[in-house]
Amino acid sequence: MHSLLLALTALLNNAFGAPVTALLYKLGIHPLHPRAPISNEFTLELVVGAVMVLFFIAVRATLNVEKPGSLQHLAEMVYDFVDEQAQSVMAEHGYEKHIPFVTTILLFVLLCNVLGLLPGIPTPTASTVVPLGIAAVTFIYFNYQGVRAQGPIGYFKHFLGPVIWISPLMLPIEIISNLTRIMSLTVRLYANMFASDLLTLVFFSMIPVGIPVIFLALHFGVALIQAYVFMLLTMIYLAEATADESH
Repeated sequence: MHSLLLALTALLNNAFGAPVTALLYKLGIHPLHPRAPISNEFTLELVVGAVMVLFFIAVRATLNVEKPGSLQHLAEMVYDFVDEQAQSVMAEHGYEKHIPFVTTILLFVLLCNVLGLLPGIPTPTASTVVPLGIAAVTFIYFNYQGVRAQGPIGYFKHFLGPVIWISPLMLPIEIISNLTRIMSLTVRLYANMFASDLLTLVFFSMIPVGIPVIFLALHFGVALIQAYVFMLLTMIYLAEATADESH
């Protein structure tokens, strides 16, 4: 599996390495390996994205109301779970339109988390860049939805606090609090998956037979929990950003 990953990453670098490096330089980013800017973790992200696209295409192609197939059952289970969670967190904030984004976040984080269970495959979310990228996309999304729902002025009022005379104090505090959500999402996901990976690796090196299976199961449990927590925090941030405080 590891050799296949290396081959796929090398193929991507041969095909897209030069333009990716040129783009990074234009953005003021200096890649550590200019001739191979695409990392194994990014390759795994692309694989996860491709798997998700193929899954949704397959579900749509086999959609049947009378005789739903196994893929449709699985998709409906995921949708019902996300819908139930979103309704409990964002019931008063038009949660339906956010279901596709939140579901994508849940599945993407979960698949990235469980890739580490495959032999020779690193866990993408145990590398800081991957959680940071997902957190940045989430941060942009919930702030955009806040501005879209409240308008620029209305959304800005969220940062002023409930009492006008303490607004000068609340404004910097609320802005910093909002910005630190990127760090919170990133560190929580990265730290837990890195620790789970490290723990599994240590026990595999000490006792290669039997006992490590327990830690693989533990890794799977951590992967599920962290994907759920990331999704739940995304819902909470969306609810706060789109809440109409005038009512």
